Amino acid sequence: MKSAAPLPTESVTPAIVLRRFRVVFSSVRNHFRQMEKQVGLGGAQVWALSVIKANPGIGMGGVASSMDIHQSTASNLIKKLLRKELIRMDKASDDRRNVQLKILPAGTRLLKKVPGPFEGVLPQALSNLSAQTLQRMDEDLGQLIGLLQADETAQEIPLANL
Repeated sequence: MKSAAPLPTESVTPAIVLRRFRVVFSSVRNHFRQMEKQVGLGGAQVWALSVIKANPGIGMGGVASSMDIHQSTASNLIKKLLRKELIRMDKASDDRRNVQLKILPAGTRLLKKVPGPFEGVLPQALSNLSAQTLQRMDEDLGQLIGLLQADETAQEIPLANL
């Protein structure tokens, strides 16, 4: 994958930065479209399924935490996976209010067909950036979010669902 060359600071315009956002969003959207086309599941569902496979017996809160999403969002993803019979849900033996999620053979077969990364290309790319770059991006995006007066509750929605 080729790296986009940084632009000289004096030539950067809002239009150029907007184009960069388009490239990022297009890459994310294309990855999730390819995933859904190949296996018939949305990206967030595939990611949840991979979390369950990697953590047999994980609970609803654990899935939400692993995916950095709201628990109600995780619950909706789990319901879809249950309906498709890709996972099973058992009550925890020590506390019947808690559940334990386990992947079924159909879920394992499906994951083998998925073009990775399961969590999406953006989280993977971000994990390859330096701490200094992430800090700078966080500050700059925080400023942009403020100017947009954006609803920050959107941060709990998986990218595949946007």
